[in-house]
Amino acid sequence: MLATAAVPGGIHTMTKKLVALSLFWRTFFLLALLLAGGVFAWVQTFRALEFEPRAVQAAQQIASLVNLARAMLRASDGSVRIAVVKSMATQESVRLVPREPSDQWLPYEVDRFSVAIGKGLRSQLGPDMLVASSVNGVPGLWVGFSIETDPYWLQAEKSSVAPVAASTLSLWVGIALLATIFGSVMIVRLINQPLRDLSFAASRIREGEFDSRLDETTLTSEIRQVNMGFNRMARELAKVEADRAVMLAGISHDLRTPLARLRLDTEMSVQDEEAKSNMALDIDQLDAIIDKFMDYARPGDVRLVPVDLGSLVEREMAAFRDPTQIQIGSRVPSNTQVMADATELGRVMQNLFENARRYGRSASTGIARVLVSCNDTGPWVILSVRDFGAGVDPAKIAQLATPFFRGDTARTAATGAGLGLAIVDKALQRMGGTLELSNADDGGLLVVMHLKRASQ
Repeated sequence: MLATAAVPGGIHTMTKKLVALSLFWRTFFLLALLLAGGVFAWVQTFRALEFEPRAVQAAQQIASLVNLARAMLRASDGSVRIAVVKSMATQESVRLVPREPSDQWLPYEVDRFSVAIGKGLRSQLGPDMLVASSVNGVPGLWVGFSIETDPYWLQAEKSSVAPVAASTLSLWVGIALLATIFGSVMIVRLINQPLRDLSFAASRIREGEFDSRLDETTLTSEIRQVNMGFNRMARELAKVEADRAVMLAGISHDLRTPLARLRLDTEMSVQDEEAKSNMALDIDQLDAIIDKFMDYARPGDVRLVPVDLGSLVEREMAAFRDPTQIQIGSRVPSNTQVMADATELGRVMQNLFENARRYGRSASTGIARVLVSCNDTGPWVILSVRDFGAGVDPAKIAQLATPFFRGDTARTAATGAGLGLAIVDKALQRMGGTLELSNADDGGLLVVMHLKRASQ
């Protein structure tokens, strides 16, 4: 508490750090802190409760030794008393020696525990009793008393009346803290396991795997209810996904069949060449819009394999052959390998080139210039596609990947469906990549994609 109080906002800073941690570590630290606080409180309580009884017991033991020595010496005559004193002077645990006026001694009562012992000894042996921690340089617990007119020192081992040693307390606290750490880990793992299972199942749902099931027989009623609700949701999502696949197949068939008839009727019935051309363009536009809807609503199952990025970019560039509308340059090495679905990644490049052809044209030449480049950064390959057009309003960049959003109000008359960048973003997510959109420093839209690098 002192260290926290010395730093302004210390508690707030520690709280923010705990919030930033994962749920496992947050729960672990909070539980360990609680248990460690309990251990500390237990130690303090033990020392407080142990202090007075131990002091009283030590005083009684020493007083008993002194009274025993007094009784023994009083019962002895002069010659026997001298022999007894000499015999006890050679003992190691308890010694009895005459007290001389020239003896140099240090007081024993220097802390709370020793003062309590001295007080207890005086209450039992009399107020003229002396207690020393050292006599003539010999450490120990020395008690000075008199028998008739003869003064004596009784020496006892100082360790026999000492409180619980700090090393012993440290050992106890260390064992308790180790038990606290291991106990906290086990408890936190037990608490977080259902959440970890739920998080894993939710990630599988996000990736389009709707067969995830959680345990509905767990003993905890709240977790059981959550698992049952999640399983119901997964079943409903699987049903919705199946219905969507059937609907998409029906839309593709039902819309393209009348479009094909319209195209045939236009070629055979319309005599005006300009009208015929305009109607054909409208039919092609409808067909392209259907393709965009189908691409965006396509199921999320992809199979990631090593793909030669340079060859794929060259192949997609070849589809845009008209140099009067778009000119594409590539700086992607041919040996750059990424983990991707070749069809999905090809669709990404098609949408980016088409987006640049429509919206990235230079105001002076009317031609869209596009530059594709890449570089490796650890486990990622960063692929950049930029045009040299007017760019996009910075306030609208965050919305460019939103379905049906166009970055320029003037583009409402454009022939696109507003799904190109949304398809790119969704396809990259399916392949485990990310999309970043920004304006280049010297003008034009800059698209940065992070793709997983294939192991060489």
